[in-house]
Amino acid sequence: MHTKYKHQHFQEYFILTKTLLLFFLINTLNATCQSNSIIVGAERTPLYFQKLKGKRVGFVANQTSKVNNDHLVDILLNEGVNIVKVFSPEHGFRGNADAGAKVRDEIDLQTGLPIYSLYGKNRRKPSKEVLKDIDLILFDLQDVGVRFYTYISSLHYVMEACAENSIPLILLDRPNPNGFYIDGPILTPKFKSFVGMHQVPVVHGMTIGEYAKMINGEGWLKESIKCSIEVIPCLNYNHFMKYNLPVPPSPNLPNMRSVYLYPSLCFFEGTNVSIGRGTESPFQLYGAPYFDSKLFKFTPKSSYGSNYPKYKELECFGEDLRNLSLDSLKNINSLNFNWLVKSYKLYNESEDFFNKNGFFNLLAGTDKIMNLIKGGANSDQIRETYQIDLQKFKLIRKKYLIYDDFE
Repeated sequence: MHTKYKHQHFQEYFILTKTLLLFFLINTLNATCQSNSIIVGAERTPLYFQKLKGKRVGFVANQTSKVNNDHLVDILLNEGVNIVKVFSPEHGFRGNADAGAKVRDEIDLQTGLPIYSLYGKNRRKPSKEVLKDIDLILFDLQDVGVRFYTYISSLHYVMEACAENSIPLILLDRPNPNGFYIDGPILTPKFKSFVGMHQVPVVHGMTIGEYAKMINGEGWLKESIKCSIEVIPCLNYNHFMKYNLPVPPSPNLPNMRSVYLYPSLCFFEGTNVSIGRGTESPFQLYGAPYFDSKLFKFTPKSSYGSNYPKYKELECFGEDLRNLSLDSLKNINSLNFNWLVKSYKLYNESEDFFNKNGFFNLLAGTDKIMNLIKGGANSDQIRETYQIDLQKFKLIRKKYLIYDDFE
């Protein structure tokens, strides 16, 4: 080939290579920017601020209700929004109460606002009397996408109260950190409770805004009444994404490892096995005093968010899951029943493994999982039993999605 044409060919090849490389870099940068620039519903103030003006507002909120570093309560008050009352879910308005601890009504010291607990002794749902001076309710809680995480149960009762009292609800949506897969048995009505109110799997793959649409659309409120609800969606979010929570959603989910492990490890709450409450790493390890003493050891102690942990001050032996990389946890697509099966065997298959109060079945939403474990089933065999129901749920779920799906 003539030198002139060789040179021309090389230039064309160089330009093409440079163009392809630039295209790759731009697309990579765009994908990175998109994953790092999710705008949550609370940040999209032009879509809802004006709707709050002149209204007496009730606000369902906790420590996760933030825009960057500022709490939305403070932002709204500074904008002159008339917040009449704040309603708090499990763990309280500041997010420091124990799991399951009854939270009292109180006055918030920082704002002077009255706080009405939705996890108190006598209240799950705001009463007509409490709502009589409210024109509109704003809802902003960071959920974790798991059926037994009770923020969606509080959502149900708030929606029901709004429907009964003709009060509109504005829900500020936030990404689901476990929104990239769906798994677990579907709850059966027999096992309905505050840790599982709806016929959905353990991991449902929906944001709290999408979930609210499902509650309304499937007629799950009392007598199938409908709540007048507007969801302020997130921008630049889809269900392929792995979203890092900027604020811990509750005291015992302190980091993303615990959030990813929570759906599988929470079953232990219905057994005589500790999941590390009262340690520095809750929902990142598990064990009991009666396991092999050669295993990893830890000692639960009274601590922030866990005043009375299981096996307080007793040395426990088990498995440390903190060595699991975040990258591996981000790629999970199913619940891990292996830890339950293994622990049941370590407990010598004793009847005492499952708590007598039936809480395990409330978490599972069925008694089949417990019976399968007792019968010697492995993780794959357990998962196989609910696949048909899971496919039916996925078809229902699609009707209520706001964001592009992973399926």
